[in-house]
Amino acid sequence: MAGLEQYQAKRDFRKTAEPAGKVPRHRPGEAGGIYVIQKHAATRLHYDFRLEHDGVLWSWAVTRGPSLDPHEKRLAVHVEDHPIDYASFEGTIPKGEYGGGSVIVWDDGRWIPEGDPAQGMKKGHISFELEGYKLHGRWHLVRLKPRRGEKRDNWLLIKSD
Repeated sequence: MAGLEQYQAKRDFRKTAEPAGKVPRHRPGEAGGIYVIQKHAATRLHYDFRLEHDGVLWSWAVTRGPSLDPHEKRLAVHVEDHPIDYASFEGTIPKGEYGGGSVIVWDDGRWIPEGDPAQGMKKGHISFELEGYKLHGRWHLVRLKPRRGEKRDNWLLIKSD
């Protein structure tokens, strides 16, 4: 599914206050934009790492949150794109709904990709700089080779030296 179809298919917007994201903001030719990290106390506590690209937020669930130690690699499971207006979402997703639990904005700011981020996404290695309240400097998202039978799209979030 392209764009926000997968995101919208997983949610009942009559029950959740999450934004439906019907109007994506397109800025063709511009790379980078906003980023946000949301602390999400769902079934398991994790941090949702989101990068604005081509009118949506590319999204990864980072199990223990980002680490400032370049030697510590954090598992980041690539999930469906989210609407841009999700970046400011805070609140409680009702129990029983997809992602049920509380969500707060943990950090936000601007991300600046090195090279073409769409090419990096295809290749499985996105290098970028973060200018946020908590996170700064150069980072990498690196796709892991899938193990046999694995359905998740696993990446690593790594802080640069």
